[in-house]
Amino acid sequence: MRPLRRTTAALAIGAAALVALTACTQKGQSDQGGAAGAAPGDDKITVAFVPKLQGVPYFEAMNAGGQAAAEALGNVEWRYQGPTQADAAAQADIVRSFIQQKVDTLIVAPNDPDSMAPLLQQAKDAGIHVATADTDAPSSVREVFVNQATAQGIGEALTDSLLTAMGGTGKYAIVSCGQTAENLNSWIEVQKAYTAQKYPQAEIVDVVYAGEDQAKATQMATDLMNAHPDLTGLVGECTSSAPGVAQAVQDAGRVGEVFTVGLGTPQSMKPYLDAKSSSAAILWDVENLGYLTAWAGAQIAEGKPFAPTNEVSPDLTAVEYDAGGKTLLLGPPLAITDANVGQFNY
Repeated sequence: MRPLRRTTAALAIGAAALVALTACTQKGQSDQGGAAGAAPGDDKITVAFVPKLQGVPYFEAMNAGGQAAAEALGNVEWRYQGPTQADAAAQADIVRSFIQQKVDTLIVAPNDPDSMAPLLQQAKDAGIHVATADTDAPSSVREVFVNQATAQGIGEALTDSLLTAMGGTGKYAIVSCGQTAENLNSWIEVQKAYTAQKYPQAEIVDVVYAGEDQAKATQMATDLMNAHPDLTGLVGECTSSAPGVAQAVQDAGRVGEVFTVGLGTPQSMKPYLDAKSSSAAILWDVENLGYLTAWAGAQIAEGKPFAPTNEVSPDLTAVEYDAGGKTLLLGPPLAITDANVGQFNY
């Protein structure tokens, strides 16, 4: 709980005031320890973001962007907490905690969209604005999805990047992460259809799931190369499997024979891009995604509608909003290679 305002009268009735404040927790305040919203007379909006996994470079970069937005906006308190493993049940516990804290806006990147949907309904019923970011829960009551790029754009960019390195032909496999992650699965569906349509001489031979475990992704990629000796491509579908598959190629001594691309953060991929065990990381500016997430949370808390095109910050001057899908789009995906990887510090 925040310190009470210091007045002579408060010193005389401090104990009674403390009891009264505890019993009358308002929206934007909390009866739990620590700062939990706007102090009496303060008009700060509490925006809480629950990532799939805390402590990995990708979501820490989103957190940095959210913090930057809160500082720039001035009226936002940004909160960030996620599970230490990519576990839907652990993520749900954190969501319940933020509901109890009565934050103004709750934004989630759900590990399991279906199991998260009832919790978002619970938050809405408690008077909390709800949204998703990075990955969606499309059948939920979320008011907006902050999307990093379209599924079509990401899937096509991954496919084009890998098949260019493979010469437009050959067999490749995908090492994904969470088996229920809506965003990853939507990208994979695009890759399957786009490969069949544009690269008829190429074939996806398998899709496997390593969770958010880089070492497991490396082992799975190694197993795939052993099971398919003629394999010439691997895709790491998330920020832990992208370096994982590149590491497997290096360990096998097959750089230049098996090509890899993936959704890796720049600094985690730099050694592999430099070593040519990865051709490219297909991503976006993750800090800008965090900034947009915090800004969107403030907008819906204040009841401000999104325009078809939104000027969010000096770096985000034309963020498009699709009213039909209730989706804010950060922009097109970005190909990170050994030529531009040094421009990113996360």
